[in-house]
Amino acid sequence: MASGSPTPTRSENAAPSSRSTVPRPGAIYDPVGRALDAIGDRWSLLLVRHLLLGPRGFQELRMRTGIAPRVLSSRLKELMETGFVEPLEERAGYRITELGRSLEPIVASIARWYTRHGSDALQIDSQQFTETSPQSIIESLPFLLRDENAVRADITFEIRLTGPGGGVWTVRIRDGHCRVEPDFAERADVRYTADARTWCAVALGLADAREVVRSGAMTKEGSDEAMDHYFHQIHRSLASPD
Repeated sequence: MASGSPTPTRSENAAPSSRSTVPRPGAIYDPVGRALDAIGDRWSLLLVRHLLLGPRGFQELRMRTGIAPRVLSSRLKELMETGFVEPLEERAGYRITELGRSLEPIVASIARWYTRHGSDALQIDSQQFTETSPQSIIESLPFLLRDENAVRADITFEIRLTGPGGGVWTVRIRDGHCRVEPDFAERADVRYTADARTWCAVALGLADAREVVRSGAMTKEGSDEAMDHYFHQIHRSLASPD
């Protein structure tokens, strides 16, 4: 060592003290943390979930999610800036990009966790879902599928609902996968017909399907197979405390 050079002190050679400044999260490589920086906002993922089903206009996204206009506009802008969503060229509205579509497994995993664990663990009372539409429930059926019962299934359900929120949907289960389309079935093995509000009450566990069929408020035609064999039921209302 050259004459006159300072000798390193013990503190200069030591590892950083535990009392060092806490690092900035963004300066740490953590794939979960950095992914959540981009897609962790609840409204952003919810909008991706609905746009995965097809292009939507601003007002339709509001009706599907209940998001306030200012928040919806802000989140759509952020999703376009990050490349997950793009505006439609032919009309006003938005569609998912290929990058946005890569989030589909994440969205599906979140939905399946809630279906199979979250509602019970969090003791969710399904009576709170007072503004649930039949469309929302039916489009959620792929997340409610009982894999063990559907693995070798090949069955098509047609759901015809009348009244506000009604419509016609085809629900096809084949080899452990479920596909939902808003149209009549070419060949339905089972056909359900009901008022939209009645259907929602049955789906949410607020009404017993067998009682509803016996009363004539819902009809079931075709095969003996029932939808509740293939799908997890949305959590029933909690029992009232004694």
